[in-house]
Amino acid sequence: MGIDLPLIWAVVIIFGIMMYVVMDGFDLGIGMLFPFVQGERDRDVMMNTVAPVWDGNETWLVLGGAGLFGAFPLAYSVVLSALYLPLMLMLVGLIFRGVAFEFRFKARDEKRHLWDKAFIGGSLVATFFQGVALGAFIEGFEVVERNFAGGSLDWLTPFSLFCGLGLIVAYTLLGCTWLIMKTEGDLQRRMHHLARPLALVLLVFIGIVSLWTPLAYPNIADRWFSMPNLIWFMPVPLLVMVTFYGLLRAVARKANYLPFLLTLVLIFLGYSGLGISLWPNIIPPSISIWDAAAPPQSQGFMLVGTLFIIPLILVYTFWSYYVFRGKVTHDDGYH
Repeated sequence: MGIDLPLIWAVVIIFGIMMYVVMDGFDLGIGMLFPFVQGERDRDVMMNTVAPVWDGNETWLVLGGAGLFGAFPLAYSVVLSALYLPLMLMLVGLIFRGVAFEFRFKARDEKRHLWDKAFIGGSLVATFFQGVALGAFIEGFEVVERNFAGGSLDWLTPFSLFCGLGLIVAYTLLGCTWLIMKTEGDLQRRMHHLARPLALVLLVFIGIVSLWTPLAYPNIADRWFSMPNLIWFMPVPLLVMVTFYGLLRAVARKANYLPFLLTLVLIFLGYSGLGISLWPNIIPPSISIWDAAAPPQSQGFMLVGTLFIIPLILVYTFWSYYVFRGKVTHDDGYH
C-alpha cells in the first residue's frame, strides 16, 4: 500500500489554515474591539498583547497558500480565479492593519486617531472578506474542463455575505477572550461584560448557518443526515452546545484562561463541521483532493521540505508565546 500524498497534503493545508484562523483571528478581533474601548492607554495595552507575535501568525497563511499552489494546482487556479476580488480586498485589509499597527506607535498624539481608524478598518475588511471567501467556497464553483467557468461576482451572494458577518463576530469573540486572558483591571472587566453578548450572537450565526447549508445544498444535507453519518456526526452539534454553556459559565465566573480556551474549541468545532460538509472535495461541489492533486513526484519533493519546516515553525511559535506569556499592563511598552 503506497503513501496517499494528496491526503497528507490536504491534512497539512487544513492544519495550516486552522493555525492561521486561530492565531491571526484574535489580533484581527482586537482591531474590531477598538470602537468599544476609547482610552488611548487601554488601546495601547490591547495592541501590546499581540505586538510580539502578530506578524508571525501570518506564516500559516503563507504555508496554506503555498501548499495549495504546489500540491493542488487545479484547486489553486480555480479558487483564486473565483475569489480574486474578495481575496485581494482581504489582502488590502491586512496591509492596512499591519501598517497601522506599526505607525500608530510612532504617530503624534493628534494624528494617532487616524491610525486607530486604519487599524479598525483594516481588521474589519480583512475579516469580512475572509468570511465571504469561506461562504463562497462552501457554495462551490462552476468548473468546465478543469477551468473556472463562472463570473467575477459569483462570490457575491447572501450566504457569503452572511458568513462574512459571522466571521466578524467569531474573531471579535476570540479577541475579547484573548484580552480577558492577557489583561487585568478595568479593561479585563469590560471584556468580561462584552464576551457574553458576543457569544450569544455567535451562537445565533452558527445556528442559522447550520440550518441554511443543508436546506440550500442537498449534498451537504445527505452528508449530515443520512445513516449512519447522522450517528457519527451528532457529537459535533452537541459539543458546540456544551462548549457554549461552558463558555458562558466561565465568563460569569470571571475566569481568566478558560473563556479563550473554550472559544478555541468552538472555532475548532466549526472548522470540523465545515470539513464534514465538504470532505473530500477541495473544489466544491465535486472535485476531490485526488482529482486536483499535482503529480506524485512534485508532492513528494515538496513534502520533504514541508515536514522539515513545520516543526521549526511550531517551535519558534511556541517559544515566542512562551517568552511573552503572562499579563500585559499599562507599564509594558512596545519594543
